[in-house]
Parts: sequence; structure tokens; C-alpha cells
Amino acid sequence: MSISENIQIGKGILSDINVIIGYLSLRSGVSDKLIIGDGARVRSGTVIYAGSSIGKGLETGHNVVIREQNEIGNNFSIWNNSVIDYGCTIGNGVKIHCNIYVAQFTVVEDGVFMAPGVTISNDIHPGCPESNECMRGPILKKGCRLGVNVTVVPYVTIGEETLIGAGSVVTKDIPAGVLAYGNPARVHAKLSDLVCKTGRREAPYR
Repeated sequence: MSISENIQIGKGILSDINVIIGYLSLRSGVSDKLIIGDGARVRSGTVIYAGSSIGKGLETGHNVVIREQNEIGNNFSIWNNSVIDYGCTIGNGVKIHCNIYVAQFTVVEDGVFMAPGVTISNDIHPGCPESNECMRGPILKKGCRLGVNVTVVPYVTIGEETLIGAGSVVTKDIPAGVLAYGNPARVHAKLSDLVCKTGRREAPYR
């Protein structure tokens, strides 16, 4: 593990070899300080940039990148080959699976879950000379769940507890407490109306 100066790490960190904590960003005006709370578990290939604050209970898979200027809460887990770009706000208890990209300036509230292959974008007109000034990721509200290979475009909001089905492309705001899927994603049911297909319980989200 390589650790630069100005890094504040809490107690009980477990880190593999080939980890970089406090990688310095080349972007101007970025702080060289990094805070990571107690009980972190950081696996090989992980690179965590300086300039972010991460709460207790961080857990990474292999080959994870967490960029600068991120504010991340407690008990955040992120698995193999996933990237958090800079300038994001991530709440407590968020779980990000493998092969996921979270674009700059995305807001992820407490308890959000992303299945493998989720892609989040932030640029409404790529290639425009002024596009950097317009970049903004989506807002993923508390407890929402994104299925495998979901794509979410900039500026949209996904409501609390909502479930987005696998392979969907979210192009417009989705309200709270619903099941939505398709390209573009549309509401198909309320979560309260869903039945557990395994028969093990009456309803999966009630």
C-alpha cells in the first residue's frame, strides 16, 4: 500500500498490496487531503484519490477507482472494476456492484443499490466547448435500486425505493415507490403491488 502525506485514515484498515491511497489529481485547485473513516477494507488494484472524504466501513473490490472531491458516507461498498468520478455526493449504506461507472456530479442518497454494469452519465451535449459548465449527473433518491446494465442520463431523478429493471435506459424522472423498465424506462407497477415470484414471501418490497 502506498500512502501519501496529508492522509487521515481511521483505525482498523485492512489493505492488500498494490493499493494507492491519496493519489494526487492533476486538476487545479484540488486538495491533497483525504479522510477515510474506521474499518476500511481496501483490495488490490484500488486507487483512491486525494481530495475526498469517506466515512467508516468503506469496502472496495479489486481495481476500483474513487476520484477526487467526493463526499461519501458510512458503510459504502464498491466492487470490482467500478469507478466513481469526481465531484459526487454519496450517502450511507450505498452498495455499488461490479463494472459500474458513476459520472461526475452525481448524487446518490442513502441505501441505493446498483447491480453490475450500471452506467451513469452527466453530459447533455457531449463535444460542445461549453459542456463542462452544463455537466450534472442524475439524483438517485434514498433506497432506489438499479438492475443489471441500467443506463441513467443526466439531470433525471429516480424516486425513493423505486426499482429500475435490467437493461433499462432512464431518460426522464421516475417517481418514488414504483417498478419502471424499458428503453425509455416507463412506470409499469407500484412496488406495493408486486408479488414475490419465488413464493417465499407475499411481496418482495413490503
